[in-house]
Amino acid sequence: MAKRKPKEKDAIDLLLDQIDFHGLTQEDVLGQDGLVKTLTAKILNRAMEAEMEHHVGYPKNSSAGDKTGNSRNGHTEKTVLTENQTLEIDVPRDRNGTFEPVIVPKYEKRIPLFNNQIISLYASGMTTRDIKAHLEKIYGIEVSPELVSRVTDAVMDEVREWQTRQLDTSYPIVYLDALRVNGRTDGKTCNKALYTALGVNFQGKKEVLGFWIAETEGAKFWMNVLNELKNRGVEDILIACTDGLTGFPDAIRAVYPNTRIQLCIVHMVRNSTKFVSYKDLKAICADLKAIYTASSEKAGHEALEDFGVKWNDRYPMIYRSWSTRWGDLSEFFNYPPEIRKAIYTTNAIESLNFQLRKVTKNRSSFPNDDAILKIMYLAIRNASVKWTMPIRDWGMALNQFAIFFGDRVPFN
Repeated sequence: MAKRKPKEKDAIDLLLDQIDFHGLTQEDVLGQDGLVKTLTAKILNRAMEAEMEHHVGYPKNSSAGDKTGNSRNGHTEKTVLTENQTLEIDVPRDRNGTFEPVIVPKYEKRIPLFNNQIISLYASGMTTRDIKAHLEKIYGIEVSPELVSRVTDAVMDEVREWQTRQLDTSYPIVYLDALRVNGRTDGKTCNKALYTALGVNFQGKKEVLGFWIAETEGAKFWMNVLNELKNRGVEDILIACTDGLTGFPDAIRAVYPNTRIQLCIVHMVRNSTKFVSYKDLKAICADLKAIYTASSEKAGHEALEDFGVKWNDRYPMIYRSWSTRWGDLSEFFNYPPEIRKAIYTTNAIESLNFQLRKVTKNRSSFPNDDAILKIMYLAIRNASVKWTMPIRDWGMALNQFAIFFGDRVPFN
């Protein structure tokens, strides 16, 4: 049997070979003055020396730098914060003062890993003051709320790029919904609407297309949202799933005239039972369920008529609301179970909204719209990490979409 060729040692292996680990304790390695801290500082120092060499164009102590117009000019001691400790490093200087290291940027007191931790804590819903207290308690590092805000403000460039990115030309399903967030305008706290568009692409995977902030929820603003989606490349939506907001279906059809509308059944049931007497609630819910679980549109409409006969004397608004919207409520009856499950409620976006509300519950209000956009983007980014698989039974649903919508379903 042939002997395995010895693995060639890399730079880290060669470095570690020079260290006598015998008898070292955990404190010796990981402690405040331990080996890891020393090595980290040395690596940063060496990296900045390499950057300086590239900047001035010659190695340290080389005569090639004579009369070049710029030269090394000693070092400046600097304290930086890492994940869990402080480091003392030596930042090289040049005579002209033009050297700006990349590994530890000028004026920056935290290396990027530390910034990432602050952003991670912020994305979990912790306030800037919560983060300040956490860092002081766990690491003994004092930072100001203003510093935390500056670190998280760097996310805004990423938010703007994400919010204007090009989208797919077509989506089989798009869920449109809004939730309420407390923010400030002109120094006054007000309840704002956060509009969210969640798409399911033709691979069956969920994708947040964007989110927008307005003072109130209305069909007119939704039309602006849909026009923006169109400008970003969305030419067609097969089915749009929405709540029962007045004028919403008309706004969708104004931008996407061929899109089929499915009003959320859960929203309808919730609104229908809002003012029902407790003693009638169970019976009302059972009779409404008979409508939306019927085997066909005809059977569902007959169940609705039966509901009206039974309850119109006491609750006439329920029948009127369902009857008026029946054309957009009954869309899901046209499809087999694989598609019905995906469209007859907005559970997919309700689940996302639940994740978004979790990160806002610790805040009485946000100081401005950028603060809302920042944390919502980070929460969406965290949630979307789990969206790696298609929604259930997607293969069957896609075949059915191809039958119902023909060449509007791309084959690739």
